[in-house]
Amino acid sequence: MNSFSDTSYSNPSSIIYLQKARKELENPEENQIAKLLHINEQLNAKIHKYQRSEIALLSTKTQLHRLLSCSPVVIYSRQASDGFALTFVSDSIKQFGYKPRQFFENRKFWSSCIHSEDVLEVCTQLLNLFDEESQICQYRLRHQNGAYRWIQDQRKLMRDDTGKAIEIIGSWQDITERKEIEQALFREKELAQVTLNSIGDGVITTDSSGRILYLNPVAEKITNWTIAEAKGQPISAVFKTVNEHSSQPEESSVNKVLRQGIQVCVNDNILLISREGDKYAIDQSAAPIYNHNKKIIGTVLVFRDVTKPRELAREVSWQANHDMLTGLINRRSFEEQLEAAIFDARTNKHNYILCYLDLDQFKVVNDTCGHIAGDELLRQLAGLLTRQVRISDHLARLGGDEFGILLHQCPLHAGEKIADKFRQTIEDFRFIWDDKTFSIGASIGLVEINADTVDLNGLLSAADAACYAAKDNGRNQLHIYQADDVEMTKQREERQWISKINVALEENRFCLYFQKIISVDSSQTSHKNHNELLIRMIDKDGKIIPPMAFIPAAERYDLMSAIDKWVVSHFFQYYPTLTDTQKQEIYTINLSGTSLTNDKFLNFLKEQLAEHEVSPETLCFEITETTAIANLSKAMVFIHELKKIGCHFALDDFGSGMSSFGYLKNLPIDYLKIDGSFIKDILTDPIDCAMVECINRLGHVMGIKTIAEFVENDEILHKLQDMEVDYAQGYGIAKPCPLFHNLQVQNSKS
Repeated sequence: MNSFSDTSYSNPSSIIYLQKARKELENPEENQIAKLLHINEQLNAKIHKYQRSEIALLSTKTQLHRLLSCSPVVIYSRQASDGFALTFVSDSIKQFGYKPRQFFENRKFWSSCIHSEDVLEVCTQLLNLFDEESQICQYRLRHQNGAYRWIQDQRKLMRDDTGKAIEIIGSWQDITERKEIEQALFREKELAQVTLNSIGDGVITTDSSGRILYLNPVAEKITNWTIAEAKGQPISAVFKTVNEHSSQPEESSVNKVLRQGIQVCVNDNILLISREGDKYAIDQSAAPIYNHNKKIIGTVLVFRDVTKPRELAREVSWQANHDMLTGLINRRSFEEQLEAAIFDARTNKHNYILCYLDLDQFKVVNDTCGHIAGDELLRQLAGLLTRQVRISDHLARLGGDEFGILLHQCPLHAGEKIADKFRQTIEDFRFIWDDKTFSIGASIGLVEINADTVDLNGLLSAADAACYAAKDNGRNQLHIYQADDVEMTKQREERQWISKINVALEENRFCLYFQKIISVDSSQTSHKNHNELLIRMIDKDGKIIPPMAFIPAAERYDLMSAIDKWVVSHFFQYYPTLTDTQKQEIYTINLSGTSLTNDKFLNFLKEQLAEHEVSPETLCFEITETTAIANLSKAMVFIHELKKIGCHFALDDFGSGMSSFGYLKNLPIDYLKIDGSFIKDILTDPIDCAMVECINRLGHVMGIKTIAEFVENDEILHKLQDMEVDYAQGYGIAKPCPLFHNLQVQNSKS
């Protein structure tokens, strides 16, 4: 008892507690009401708090519903409790024309909307989700209108704390437009890739620092770098270029583009050195690549292997300026040098000497041993003279057996000594052919080029006159041009040639020869036999004079029309005596430029045809390409007039002038005679062989038959057969023979 009082009631807090307890016992109802009021207040507070939470939740739910309805993305859920069937689909599914309930009411509705080609893959991926936890896949979903839309299905597997799968939450997003853009870009990329792989040009792309990003197959082949090896390399390491002439390295066009910011084209004198050291002549073009902000993000380099075209261009250029037989510069190039010399003489008072050299015995060799021997003689003499000419001087073959030598900055007395050395060298030379030895002389005319020289034509006329004077004075000597003897020399030459030709015409001292032109393919029965009519002069001693002895003079002094008329009238007079078989053949008559452009000659031809009843179908008129091109409009009229009545036309020496290719399509001809300078070396010269093939194909494409001249042997004939050339003519086929005698022999045999 004492202990209780000592411990309990001696503590002040205990006393307060006991006082409260006593008070409660004294007023029990008042205390109960207070307690209930307190509880009620607490309940009201909780109710208000719950109501506020419910309002906030409703607002959030409304906002979420609005967001889901407006969102382009469809949200969905699959509950494990329902076998992972769709248990929620947001209202934005309406963009596909469906209502959410359609996916709940029919468990197979979703899969039935998937494109049949995608169903298996989509279902397989859905099963794999349980291993992968999350996925992004793309497939086609059918719109309510029947069209298929591409969707991106992004989904995630949800698990509880124990790791059990409880729900799949995902979204469907319409990516049709993006897919179409991707497919369009893919098609463009594929097309670009196919194009880059197919084109014949090399293509290299780099980044903005000049490091390689891409090489197409052509670029890989030429540089000998694969794209894997080249990627990331500086352009200069893969695309090494040097100057064709100096072999000095060239700055990369890519670096120029990156430095200057503009397109760069380089098409001259550039060689690309491959990884293996091979050299390619190239044309190249590089351009910047910009992004949408107009900032350079890289470059594209396009280049082309032009090794063969450049070699061919050089070869064609060389041929245009050089004589194919001797390798010397030709008349055209020589005349350019003369023009430059005339200008320099006027401007700088320098003196030059023009030597006009004509061989004296060339025709003897040509007539005795044939064209092959004559060509070889010209080649040997060209080599001989080349070794004699100073480095500063120019030696040219002007045509036939004529050569020109331009002595640079040379006084007349020194030029005379140099020219005489040329003459002596030729005089000492001996030409051997088939155990025959020939001595060759040269007549040389010298003209000084100084400040008083008027023009090129006057200079050449003076040189020609001086050369003829050297011949008139006994040949194998020099003659220096003097202004006061030009007229005398010209008049003497003119009288000499005019007299000889006119007397021969009056005395009927010409005769006709013919040369057979055969079909290369003997099985072509549609090919008629051809005979080219050739003219010879008979001198007073009965000696036959070849045409090259008098034709140049006749052309120079306007006597060719008279000669052409003689050929036409005499052949037409003899035409009725031909057998029926011979009248089925074609006879080719050469016409000069003056006849071709002479209206009176055209009328003469028509009158002769009517008078002698010559069948026009048996006639073929041969004109040179130079004549046709120089008088194209008149030539067209002449050709059309005669073709209307059945005559044929052949274009001679085709290919000797490169300009003829452009005019050929305008000339209504039937036959192309391929220049003999290409034919005779066709077995040994690949350029000549290519030219013949080109001309032959060109003719056949245009429906024109081709005739090869200078067919000297069977080997050339066989080669022409392989090329499918139509006709062949030359010493290997038949040599020229007197026309009437041979026709009479054929008549007697028949």
